[in-house]
Amino acid sequence: MKARLLVIDDTPSNIHVLLEGLKEHYSIVAATRGERGLELARSQPPDLILLDVVMPDLDGYEVLTALREDVRTAHIPVMFVTAQSEPKDEERGLALGAVDYITKPFRISVVRARIQNHLELKGHRDRLEQMVQEQVRETIDSHITTIFAMSKLAESRDDETGTHLERTRQYCRLLATRLRATGSYPDLVDEDFVDRIFQASPLHDIGKVAIPDGILKKPGKLTTEEFEIMKTHTLRGAETLASVTHNHPRNEFLQFGLQIARSHHEKWDGSGYPDRLRGVQIPLSARIMAVADVYDALTSKRCYKDAMTHQEAREIIRTQSGFHFEPLLVETFLAIEDQFAAILEGYRGME
Repeated sequence: MKARLLVIDDTPSNIHVLLEGLKEHYSIVAATRGERGLELARSQPPDLILLDVVMPDLDGYEVLTALREDVRTAHIPVMFVTAQSEPKDEERGLALGAVDYITKPFRISVVRARIQNHLELKGHRDRLEQMVQEQVRETIDSHITTIFAMSKLAESRDDETGTHLERTRQYCRLLATRLRATGSYPDLVDEDFVDRIFQASPLHDIGKVAIPDGILKKPGKLTTEEFEIMKTHTLRGAETLASVTHNHPRNEFLQFGLQIARSHHEKWDGSGYPDRLRGVQIPLSARIMAVADVYDALTSKRCYKDAMTHQEAREIIRTQSGFHFEPLLVETFLAIEDQFAAILEGYRGME
């Protein structure tokens, strides 16, 4: 397949010369105005752009600046082909990010050779970036696999049925899906948010791997000192995820996991831990996790307590609106409580 070139030049005769000399080797589209050239570059990004400097609406420098500021076009190599032959003009063009600067009159064979060189360089760069991204994905996947293994280890030490992570991630997805459907937090809750909270919620108790069994599995009430140690699982989990996030700061899955691990025991009224955050200071992901986690804890059997019914857990969550939980999330929970009950009964049927 031929590489695609975009020629932006306000002089039709210049376009004709380039078209005749290059059409055998490349697929070419042309624009005689800067604004039209930008439209073509954004709608169907070419492999390389040949750009004049002097044009009536936007000059070549302004076009190049706009190309570099747009994520859709910032990667496209731009070669100036122009009659402006002063050194200062060439210096300005290269400083703005052009890969080459050819002055008129030119030999078409030289233009063709330089185009080919820059396309080959672009190909090498694209392949290198792809290799880097693949390596980053593999590294992240490796970290995530390790993190999930640690989450399952934490669960196996604290959950008699071994299904807490699966239930809570489904409860989180129910709440997030309902928020999206009702238009709540439209700037935050989209399809990606729903997917991320489903994937990241199992990381909420990862810090429990650092809590001694004598505290984690104690059949009675914890002492004040023991409870202080138990509370550190939020910080330990956040520290674990932060160490991975440091190397991958743009990974939203890890960012979600860190927020949830640290803040899922915060309370709407500011009485939670570890940071005593209040209201919307608490990340939305952690506020959702709080409802899911408490509901699951209430309806699960432990060595020191029997499982509550859905109705009993429902009443506790309802009465904690504005105290432990965000009122909007309690309303959301109550609107879809039948779906919570269905998930609960489904897992009880498996036990």
